[in-house]
Amino acid sequence: MKRFLRDPGLSITERSSVLSDLIYGWGNEDWSALEEYLQGCLQHAQRAEGPILECGTGLSTILLGAISQQRGNVVWSLEHHPLWGEKVASALERYGISSAHLCIRPLKDYGSFTWYDPPLDSMPDGFSMVVCDGPPGDTKGGRYGLLPVMRSKLKPGAAILLDDASREQEKKIAARWAGELRTNYDTLGSRKPYIVLRIPNVNQQMTPY
Repeated sequence: MKRFLRDPGLSITERSSVLSDLIYGWGNEDWSALEEYLQGCLQHAQRAEGPILECGTGLSTILLGAISQQRGNVVWSLEHHPLWGEKVASALERYGISSAHLCIRPLKDYGSFTWYDPPLDSMPDGFSMVVCDGPPGDTKGGRYGLLPVMRSKLKPGAAILLDDASREQEKKIAARWAGELRTNYDTLGSRKPYIVLRIPNVNQQMTPY
């Protein structure tokens, strides 16, 4: 972590072993984002022109928070599991990272899907990117709820990075988002693919929740 904090830019290059060492050290390899996705998220975070939204917390919260703190940016991270949220909060405190705002609340049933219950009134407008690695795949509707719940908070041009692109559910969700937004998406990565989709520059009305 000290190596990462000294030079985040160098740490996320392909020739660096820092990310793989951090994933191993975090001790949650079965669930943690792999290097390709984490690297993509952190590269976007270095260019983000506005706050970052994270759906599901973990090692990525620490690293996104560290980059955001160095750049004067903020991260809002949504988590539904209290014990896991406490672990992440403890790590943030340990490394002096105050730019990451943890929102730990139970998942909410919106009718046709279940998703996080974000404090919309307290959150900033104009999120410039989204790291979407939650909620769990067996949640009703999976990760679909991001768009209908958070659409009004996402700025035109915002990038959504959706993990687990090899899963059929994520492919269907990405296709549904793209259809509703009238845009396209790209699938990147080879070992564990992820999807990148951008909010178009044409504002569209979505049903609020």
